[in-house]
Amino acid sequence: MPLELAAFLRTTLPLDLRTLDALDDGRYHSIWMPDHLVSFWPDSIWTPEFTDLAHASPSPHRYLDVLPLAGAVAARTARTRLATSVVDTVRRHPVMLAQSALTLSHLSDGRFILGLGAGERENLAPYGFDDRAAVSRFAEAVRLIRSLWSTAGPVDFEGEFFTLEHARLDAEPHHTGTPPIWIGANGPRMLRLVGELGDGWWPTGSAEPDIYAAQLVRIREAAEQAGRDPDAITPAKMVVCLIGEPDELDVIMQRPLVKSLVLQLTADALRAAGFDHPMGERWRGIQDIDPRALTRDRLLRLLDEVDPAAILSVVPHGTPKRVAEQIAAFGEAGARVVSVLDYSAMAGQDYAAASPSKVREVEDALLTLTGSTR
Repeated sequence: MPLELAAFLRTTLPLDLRTLDALDDGRYHSIWMPDHLVSFWPDSIWTPEFTDLAHASPSPHRYLDVLPLAGAVAARTARTRLATSVVDTVRRHPVMLAQSALTLSHLSDGRFILGLGAGERENLAPYGFDDRAAVSRFAEAVRLIRSLWSTAGPVDFEGEFFTLEHARLDAEPHHTGTPPIWIGANGPRMLRLVGELGDGWWPTGSAEPDIYAAQLVRIREAAEQAGRDPDAITPAKMVVCLIGEPDELDVIMQRPLVKSLVLQLTADALRAAGFDHPMGERWRGIQDIDPRALTRDRLLRLLDEVDPAAILSVVPHGTPKRVAEQIAAFGEAGARVVSVLDYSAMAGQDYAAASPSKVREVEDALLTLTGSTR
């Protein structure tokens, strides 16, 4: 099946928007911008002892606020959609999200996608945000956002998490309609909410194509039960991969920041591939990363325990052509939009410099394999 490509735009300092012209030339379906306070790379190993990337940037956590940055991207582009990847409903109140999304929709002439999720521990716990009942809070927030967009006049809302009394949001949507909401989801409850409330599905994680296909079935079943058209929900996939020739990958897989990729993989995914997760059998990947707990000593033990074969068992890897073949399998599983994220860039400055051309090779091969036109 034909696939469309999505691009990723880094939201950390030093900020470089010079690539926007290339991202706006019609090749990409959308430009996705991460919304973080901290990164997935622990600062306890972001030092010259472990990576020369520490010479290029003193911290991996130099994130800018994605919403004003999206406004700058909107002003510098004309055709490609732009999206948040993804904003959570714990740190940002749904009323403010509703207003910001409308603003960005108007600034972009209707090209803005509101990417939403329930939140991740690393962006919540260190700052004192209450992440209890995050999925229930998310569901209520999305319903409130849609109510604010669709109600003429004041809104009264009495929920478990949010209360509005005679609240107004009178700015009308762009003439193309309200911003589509794409939901970052992997767990059963969140998948159901994609079917009930989402316009698109933007999952992360290490799910294999067969698992992705099964999850998509659950989304479409939930949509039908909610009286919605399942085919109106766009299935997408962020694919983390490792691009390189075999000898090159042997070196890449020994680099500490690449080994730390295991923190983003779930215990379930590794177990299905025949491996134990070094963080324990209940580790949920991205959702469980807590920078406060990842001390240098703990990470040194982790790096000793990580089996590179375990990472490679669930992460697409190999030459650009081989990676493209593995990503194309997600198209066969139902994905319609994919982004290619090359994690080998975390092996060091030389690999980071080579990564954009590797990604381009994968994308070109992917478009050819799937009969896509972009």
